Amino acid sequence: MRHHAKPARHPILGLPAALVPLLLSACAATAPQAGPGAAVPAATVAAGKLAGVQENGVHAFKGIPYAAAPVGALRWQAPQPAPAWDGVRQAAAFGPRCMQLALFADMVFRSSGVSEDCLTLNVWTPAHAVDDPAADPAAGKLPVLVYFYGGGLVGGDASEPRYDGAAMARQGIVAITVNYRLGAFGFMAHPALSAESPAKASGNYGFMDQAAALHWVRANAAAFGGDPRRITIAGESAGSYSVSAQMASPLARELIAGAIGESGALFGMNPLPTLAAGEALGQRFAAGLNAASLAELRALPAATILQTTAGPAAPRFGAIVDGYVLPRQPAAIYAAGQQAHVPLLAGWNSDEGGADSILGQGATTEAAFSAGLERLYGRQAGAARLAYAGDVERAARELASDRFIGFGTWRWIDAHARSGGQPVYRYYYTQPRPATRAGGPAATGAGHSVEIEYALGNLDGNPVYAWTDADRALSRQLQGYFANFIKTGNPNGAGLPQWPALGAQGAGNGSPLMVLGTDSRAIEAADGAHHAFHQQLAMP
Repeated sequence: MRHHAKPARHPILGLPAALVPLLLSACAATAPQAGPGAAVPAATVAAGKLAGVQENGVHAFKGIPYAAAPVGALRWQAPQPAPAWDGVRQAAAFGPRCMQLALFADMVFRSSGVSEDCLTLNVWTPAHAVDDPAADPAAGKLPVLVYFYGGGLVGGDASEPRYDGAAMARQGIVAITVNYRLGAFGFMAHPALSAESPAKASGNYGFMDQAAALHWVRANAAAFGGDPRRITIAGESAGSYSVSAQMASPLARELIAGAIGESGALFGMNPLPTLAAGEALGQRFAAGLNAASLAELRALPAATILQTTAGPAAPRFGAIVDGYVLPRQPAAIYAAGQQAHVPLLAGWNSDEGGADSILGQGATTEAAFSAGLERLYGRQAGAARLAYAGDVERAARELASDRFIGFGTWRWIDAHARSGGQPVYRYYYTQPRPATRAGGPAATGAGHSVEIEYALGNLDGNPVYAWTDADRALSRQLQGYFANFIKTGNPNGAGLPQWPALGAQGAGNGSPLMVLGTDSRAIEAADGAHHAFHQQLAMP
């Protein structure tokens, strides 16, 4: 779920991190804006009237509260409805990001800071969709995309440029990005929290936030020209984990018309922790804060709680089987066919993990691979080499990717194809980023998260890379697939290579696999041995 990046440099922008604020300022200064005489976009949602902004050829409404501020007595509570407001609320700026440490150098934020009061969302919509949606009701039924950011459930923000919704809005889609609580604020369980909850559960508050946002979108999508019955959820990394969770959760699964998952799912080698395990972790965390009661925990400054999560020995909070948001293990929910029965488009990238995590920092040799397999698998090392046969560098890279995130994503794809009763479209993304404009080298593989800006049409939001004609062509193609899927549940369309769906037999050898890159094409999957190896090691 985490974004791998060295802190000294900014992987998205290809610059030393210290230069990123200067570059962002330059981008903001040159971004297309409406002229001084242009009308201010307006929309009316259940809580009141909004004044947005015209930018990049669409209407944008930013920083809209979809739930009450989860502060004070509402810290570690299910999200509550946002209060109504009088007059017109300005919606021209992003709300603050949710509480998080500075962990990932591949994140650029356009929000003004961090705060517990962060449960906001942002909407981009075609200009005509909110000019007068009542004038032609049939014209105001645009498909809706709700995108959840990545960041290991401990970082990320709906303001990041790579998630910007303007390009999707220009495709005739109402695009929405959502903030949700993170880390200890979003995923801590505790016996006292479970005892006070009507559901007798705790933890997974970040997933509850996402579900609350989806209920908000169902209730308010029409105000932006959107069809509340055509909501596709999407996300990358932890955002993709979130998509798999919302499909499985009784809180949200009836609100979803389609799902897109980029590199990640709540499936893996080990089952999710139980509520009891989550509560025990929360008790240890509270003891470390010298808080003997919920009242004392809720009285602590947010910054104190956040700082306690810093460092390698700090507790790590994430998804648990709480009996409420997730009634059972996700694998069991999907095996029983109890998830949302909607079309799914999902896959992962060719270099998610990096071969050096298997081979070490030395030469790429058979001996190094053997040593890495022995260290990881002991007596199963020989079976691992048989499963990951062939060229050492490629085999190590594919193993590292599967260990990190590929295998869990495959299990999700396979499970939904078998029990979901809807088309599933599987991809393998291979295009590395190009060289930087400053002359930095091109990447050697498609690393974790690099597909986002291609798929959402946001290459120009990253002005440091020397995007080539091939990159732009791939972005148009990939965005076309995504837009078609959001509109119809099928990525195929005019001018695009045919993308066949999986059948009910799942995602094994011989099943359709779409390779996405400069030569996008459908092939028959041949990585069944990879998944069979991990499957026999995985716990149910």
